[in-house]
Amino acid sequence: MDRTAQLTVRPTEGTLVYDPPPMSDSLHRRAARVLEANWTGTSTVPSRSLYPHQWSWDSAFIAIGLRHLSPLRAQTELETLLSAQWADGRVPHIVFNPSVPLDAYFPSPDFWRSSTAGHTAGAPRTVQTSGIVQPPVHALAAWLVHSADPGLSRARGFLAGVYPRLAAWHRYLLHRRDLGGGGLASVVHPWEQGMDNSPCWDAPLARVTPAPARSFRRADLDHGAAEDRPTDLDYGRYVRLATDYRDREYADGGDHGAARRASFEGGGGRRAGQFAVEDPAFNALLISSEHALARIARELGATGTARHARAERLTTALVDRLWDPARGMFLCRDLRDGDRAGTLIPERSVSGLIPLLLPGLPRPIVSALLQTLRGRHFGLGDSTRLTPSYDLLGEAFDPHRYWRGPAWFNTNWLLESGLRVHGELTAADSLRDALLRTAADTDFAEYVDPYTGEACGALGFGWTAALALDLLHTRPGHGVSSTGVDTFEMRDKGGERG
Repeated sequence: MDRTAQLTVRPTEGTLVYDPPPMSDSLHRRAARVLEANWTGTSTVPSRSLYPHQWSWDSAFIAIGLRHLSPLRAQTELETLLSAQWADGRVPHIVFNPSVPLDAYFPSPDFWRSSTAGHTAGAPRTVQTSGIVQPPVHALAAWLVHSADPGLSRARGFLAGVYPRLAAWHRYLLHRRDLGGGGLASVVHPWEQGMDNSPCWDAPLARVTPAPARSFRRADLDHGAAEDRPTDLDYGRYVRLATDYRDREYADGGDHGAARRASFEGGGGRRAGQFAVEDPAFNALLISSEHALARIARELGATGTARHARAERLTTALVDRLWDPARGMFLCRDLRDGDRAGTLIPERSVSGLIPLLLPGLPRPIVSALLQTLRGRHFGLGDSTRLTPSYDLLGEAFDPHRYWRGPAWFNTNWLLESGLRVHGELTAADSLRDALLRTAADTDFAEYVDPYTGEACGALGFGWTAALALDLLHTRPGHGVSSTGVDTFEMRDKGGERG
């Protein structure tokens, strides 16, 4: 039943939600109104003005919040996205709404040409999409949505319907995108990692010749201040990478050897695949979703054992390839720099803290991450309201410019969950309160100044409202994270389910 109008939640057995106290009713209603305003009938746009289509990881976060209002809408959100999946398994980062004018957003469908350039990779014919991907939060979202109303989920066959698509999505990432051969998934464009303009990409992007400024028009500047957005030079490089990937028909390489050959062999004076990076947040979310996919498999009658084992192997690979003990955090690995093993990028990004949400990390690494999170580079609980997206002491830090310093709600929501996973309940409660206050004060801003909480970007932003709703249903002082990932090992290894 759609309970959006009533704005109430009826907890079901096994859910991680509770009824918010009356004092939170106003924020609860305001968040619900944002999601209602952004709802298209089958999915939710991040922002009516700036982002008028369906975005992949936005929809996953939005579904996590929507489950508290309408489990049916939350299920529909994920089903709509997954219905645009390509035959090779990739879930595109944008599903375009054909009723939106082409000039409302760039790159538009006529740039990506998914149905023609993506034909070999199995792009759908009935809907237009982009050709790149975004972080794999979807299995995690699907499990949480199911948990909000298991009866409705079972009646609709929700998990049975999405499981094969989610399994294919993970296969794509684990096989087609293991470009480094070390077991981790790689991103081939900064937009894929989600933190589009991070200083982590500056060195890899410096090798990319930007597309001519006259070859594209930046629709984002019609809705946002230029000083808060990526520079024209960076945007030109984004366009060049996307153009080259499209012109290669979105080919990744089917095996490690083929992928590496495609990466290192140039053609016609231009090296194919100029950008390939192993990112800690992207892979941490893949691991978390692999755990969730194991839970889904068990719900459907399988064991899930192989998926848990795969998640553990990925966690080991994450530590082996991306952990930097000197900096006390995970770093990105540039696969196109140095020898074929690539090199770690010496930039501190919030991406390197996101693995805190994984329960299987060695305790010394957890301790180091907590110290880094609270230390002078990120200042949580000391100098900043919310965790910034980039090193406070970094040369490229800018408190307002897109992913180069501002604080974002989804990354802080993940960190709040990670703090609960590892028993840091006081810190988790403080971060939860700061997120809710900031969401209320900024009218659910897209991102904020980490020091002052000043709103930046779009207002009435989809995942900000959705994740605020989810935090309203997180019991303060409770040891279960929003993601519930801390329950996986405890409940599954012993063969018991809660």
